[in-house]
Amino acid sequence: MADTRIRQTTRTTADWRQMLTGGKRVGIVGVPPLEVIAFLHGQGIGIDDLDAMLIRADLELVTAYLPRVYCAILRTVVLNALHLKLDAVIVDVGPGKCDAAFHVATILEESLDIPVIRTENRDAVPFGTPIAEGRLSLLDKLLRITEGVKSPYADPNPPPPCRATAGFWGVPPRDFSILQLFPDTTHVYGWSRCMENKTPADGDLEALFNPEIPTVFFAQSFCAKTALARFLANRHPHALYLDVDVHTGNSARAKIEAFLELSGACP
Repeated sequence: MADTRIRQTTRTTADWRQMLTGGKRVGIVGVPPLEVIAFLHGQGIGIDDLDAMLIRADLELVTAYLPRVYCAILRTVVLNALHLKLDAVIVDVGPGKCDAAFHVATILEESLDIPVIRTENRDAVPFGTPIAEGRLSLLDKLLRITEGVKSPYADPNPPPPCRATAGFWGVPPRDFSILQLFPDTTHVYGWSRCMENKTPADGDLEALFNPEIPTVFFAQSFCAKTALARFLANRHPHALYLDVDVHTGNSARAKIEAFLELSGACP
């Protein structure tokens, strides 16, 4: 029997521009390069963030494509891609996302009848992090940061700055309800801050934390970033390391509430 090779195509700029021209709606995974986002805006192409919960369906539907030990975010990506009407999917497979996203791109390329375009975001021009450091509910902060991925511009109306009383370090969770437990004076760190800065591969920025404020180091179960989250939490003098899978259970909620209350994080 002859060996079999599946597609793992890397697209040049000319390739993906040609493939996307004339499209109406694409899905993105991670934070594609600013050049790609600007092109989509210029073409008037709609963008769906496949990392977010766009389809209300059981994640068990994707077990034929991904094992359960993949993080809930990437399983959500596959669920969305299988159900949404898209003209293409663009996946950041570089250091700004994760190695697992590269393999998810392969699976989607073999499973969908639309182009799956691999990109690597190594953008280094900082856009700033006023949302991460502003006075606003943590839920609204993460909503604005994740929504900002679809735009080539910085947020035109950031919240006023505030003195931090708590920190949230990590990726945007699949279950955003966890964010409602934090005070409005929570500063955002980790990859979420890199998202707002539009430099998702900036390892130095991702590893930043403030040792003077109580900080929750959040990790999505089975994500490679759990290693960094726990490592930094062990170095922080007042930290809570939290590993959450698909949904935030009562135990995780109770840990956060107790941690924030006992640390005096709520002004």
